[in-house]
Amino acid sequence: MKGLKLLATGRALPSQVLSNEDMSRFVETSDEWIGGRTGIRQRYFCAEGENATTLAIAAAKRAMERSGAAPEEIGCVVVATSSGEYVMPSTASTVHGALGLPEDIPTLDVGAACAGFLYAVEVARGLLLGNGKRCALVIGTEQMSSVLDMTDRTTCVLFGDGAGAAVFALDEEREYVSVQGTRSDPAIRSGCPGITRQVPMTMDGQAVFRFAAAIIPKCVQDLFAKGGKTMDDVDWVVCHQANERILDASIRRLGGKDKFYKNIDRYANTSAASIPIVLDEMNEQGLLKEGQRVVMVGFGGGLTWAGVMLCI
Repeated sequence: MKGLKLLATGRALPSQVLSNEDMSRFVETSDEWIGGRTGIRQRYFCAEGENATTLAIAAAKRAMERSGAAPEEIGCVVVATSSGEYVMPSTASTVHGALGLPEDIPTLDVGAACAGFLYAVEVARGLLLGNGKRCALVIGTEQMSSVLDMTDRTTCVLFGDGAGAAVFALDEEREYVSVQGTRSDPAIRSGCPGITRQVPMTMDGQAVFRFAAAIIPKCVQDLFAKGGKTMDDVDWVVCHQANERILDASIRRLGGKDKFYKNIDRYANTSAASIPIVLDEMNEQGLLKEGQRVVMVGFGGGLTWAGVMLCI
């Protein structure tokens, strides 16, 4: 089975940075309350003229410039988002037009909440195998601020806006293992800015915490079983950045503490954008090197989960 090689990454962030103290000015909360329960210290929110589409385009341009891939090499654009500017046209088709990509390729959005980027990676790989093209542009982008109830301190302090993008290429020599799953549970619900009857986000925080703390270790172990690997064989574990306590609980069960990367303190929960933002931040720091084995795990509303293990 052909695997995927990570060619390049990019990220884009809105212009507004809100600290926990800033959040306390319009909802009853504090830096101590937020930081102590989640590890979050700040988040980015879109200002006027910024949205999931503008962020996706900016992140995609950076990834494309760094990848060295020509536009005609791109075989699909897959965007993971739960807060796109419109229901239609898709965010992916708008990105496609902004980047001047070929007309004879598929573009689509994937809605799998915080697991969406890894669903999108799997979809992109399948599309490349089907159309014979070499590269895929995969993006996670969110304007979570557009679906939040800013009077609900149990949700509004947890999320942020942002986008991350990656260019992958099919590679005969690269290993690739993936798992996905869904538990039909409405523990997280929200509407969409592109729908007139918008429904603000609601979340059963305790139920989501229990789910996530159990599903991350299960997903990682499933990847290891499928790929015949152990934690000793892995260089990095990149999890969806939802809550530092969730990550710490997973680390206690899995081990390998130094292999888990965290940046939730700086971005909060950016849903489908969180994993590609981590990848880009790690890339910029020189932490990702050719031949390293990376495990990525996402989980979110649906409730959905997904994992990918590949060699970069």
